[in-house]
Amino acid sequence: MENKRILIVGSTSASLINFRGDFIKSLVKNGFEVFAAAPEFDKKTYDQLIDYGATPIEFKLQRTGMNPIKDAKTILELKKIISNNNIDLVFPYTVKPVIYGSIAAKLCKVSVISLITGLGFAFTGLTLKARVLQRLNEFLYKISIRKNKVIVFQNSDDYNLFLKRRIIKKKNKVEFVNGSGVNLDKYRYRINNNMSDNISFLFIARLIQEKGIGLYIDAAEVLKKKYPNAIFHVIGYVDESPSAIKLEKLNALHTEGIIIYHGPQKNIADHLYKRDVFVLPTYYREGVPRSILEALSVGLPIITTNTPGCKETVKKDKNGFLIKPQNLEELITAMEYFITNKAKIKEMGIHSRKYAEEKFDVDIINNKLISIVKSALRH
Repeated sequence: MENKRILIVGSTSASLINFRGDFIKSLVKNGFEVFAAAPEFDKKTYDQLIDYGATPIEFKLQRTGMNPIKDAKTILELKKIISNNNIDLVFPYTVKPVIYGSIAAKLCKVSVISLITGLGFAFTGLTLKARVLQRLNEFLYKISIRKNKVIVFQNSDDYNLFLKRRIIKKKNKVEFVNGSGVNLDKYRYRINNNMSDNISFLFIARLIQEKGIGLYIDAAEVLKKKYPNAIFHVIGYVDESPSAIKLEKLNALHTEGIIIYHGPQKNIADHLYKRDVFVLPTYYREGVPRSILEALSVGLPIITTNTPGCKETVKKDKNGFLIKPQNLEELITAMEYFITNKAKIKEMGIHSRKYAEEKFDVDIINNKLISIVKSALRH
């Protein structure tokens, strides 16, 4: 019997490596023929997917905004990819690939396992634009995923919201996984014996306000005056989002010595090994942030928000702190705690690594996803 053909659909080619690379390798190892679709491949990503044993396929996707004509073309392009490659099952993740990939698969009468990796800005409800987008996305989710074989969530809050908003019904087949997982060998644990006054914090994310960059900078400005030896690192890229922080502001703060801005980086593990505490004060609707999982694996205490996806990564007073979203005072208090209680950094870091091993090991996540795929294809 021929190997079953799986089409994985993502919104960026880099995410196929960074977030689904281990999953793709697991699928290939389990005898599946894997096709990996995303917009705008660079040669390195393309070649890496071939090395994994997958077949890269490029398609056009308008990642932001809503243009009905372009979106319809995306659906038709995905439909053609599914038909031409005799795909047996489609596995889309992130908002637009889930919606358009599910519709395309339905047109081809092909089964879908959709992975909800977080709901993003549209489901924050913080602005009129967000509320309008939420209504639109709810409608698009309803017409696209209700007939999917399985809907996989990364946290129970998103599932309950989908039920409450009647996007899906209780009879829909759902499963849960703890984020995309983290490769514990790639992000190895290191013991932190730093007892100096140079306590360093690290923020890694898209540099948009919803991810908490503004709040992190405000906290850094306050704490730098009180603790001049504290160091505040920032890694990430400035995109075209209306809420993106200006590059000029980052560079000015870097020059003033308030923060150290590294720009976008590929060697994230190296930066994690050199820092003391990981901070992500996001109010974006996350799945389970991959950056936090990597910080857990390395052994960093975590400061993040008590929000869906993020709250799953912290055991209160064990490996870090959960703060209220957009609460500067709580963020400053949590960060100052580590400056004045240096021994807790090592202690909480040990708990972070243990938590990563227990709950977020990529092998645990991928084994469950493989089991879900096999079950869906059997039935």
